[in-house]
Amino acid sequence: MKNLMKVAAAALLSFSLAGTAQAQSALNDILNNGVLKVGTTGDWNPMSVRDPATNSYKGFDIDIMTELAADLGVEVEFVPTDWKTLVNGVVAGQYHITGSASISPPRMKAAGFSESYIAVEIMPFTAKENAGKFDGHDAINQPGVKVATTLGTTFEKLVRDWYPNADIKVVEAPARGYQEVLAGRADVFITSNIEGATLEQKFGVTRVEGAEARSPSPIAMLLPQTDQVWINYVNNWVKLKKAKGFFEANKAKWGI
Repeated sequence: MKNLMKVAAAALLSFSLAGTAQAQSALNDILNNGVLKVGTTGDWNPMSVRDPATNSYKGFDIDIMTELAADLGVEVEFVPTDWKTLVNGVVAGQYHITGSASISPPRMKAAGFSESYIAVEIMPFTAKENAGKFDGHDAINQPGVKVATTLGTTFEKLVRDWYPNADIKVVEAPARGYQEVLAGRADVFITSNIEGATLEQKFGVTRVEGAEARSPSPIAMLLPQTDQVWINYVNNWVKLKKAKGFFEANKAKWGI
């Protein structure tokens, strides 16, 4: 009889804890308040681009989050953040989810990730007038070569790992590494093939010839690490949208 009571008590406790976890889920908060809060940097073209004149956003990520909110039946609210505080914001509950971010071990220590829906490769770029100065990664990894990167991004760590002999210039968001190159204050920056293609068209920067793409990285949304209810919802939503061709259509729309 005592054993039976113990089993019943354990089952009741388990049920109670499960109910508490569900009550604390971001999914419940979103549905109860009618708002999906999304952390986005607004500085990753064509993923998330902020128009300072209207304080509005556009891009591949923005379309994804707008679609997610529509399927949830709620409004979407874009919360400004930057790369160095992107993870902290989702951990602190400032937003329910983020736009696209590279899946990395340091981020995985503090936050959860959705299933991936796109991948990037990283490569170095320079101004067109400097194209002849570099013929590969080794030519960049030299004293006197200024490599710019933005604080808190995955690019910052890669720059330090790839080019330890170069002069590394770290700028803080909203400044970006490519802006330092365009202004002549740096020689090289690294970015994804996705952003690089956009910057080539818009500003005329060019990929460093002979420098192979490195660090292929799956991209996904950041979520609260322990919120399995919300993670399950988003993961199944990604699977559903993949099956319906949503992500491929959105890639084509933004030239990715």
